[in-house]
Amino acid sequence: MRYGLPNERWRKSSYSNGGSGNCVETQLTEDGLIAIGDSKDRSQGALVVPAGGWKVFIASLKAGAHTTWHVA
Repeated sequence: MRYGLPNERWRKSSYSNGGSGNCVETQLTEDGLIAIGDSKDRSQGALVVPAGGWKVFIASLKAGAHTTWHVA
């Protein structure tokens, strides 16, 4: 987790419409990682992952892989 990332670098997801309450933001960190955070509560910090891993995750969502995920 990372805290205190620059506010001006956050980019809101195009799927975050403001009305649903699901607000995901990302930003590229100084060391080339992708920070993923909740715009409603930045004080919780941001999950930080390698850019390649983020690209694979997004590609799997676009391919519909998320429809088979189960939360235990």
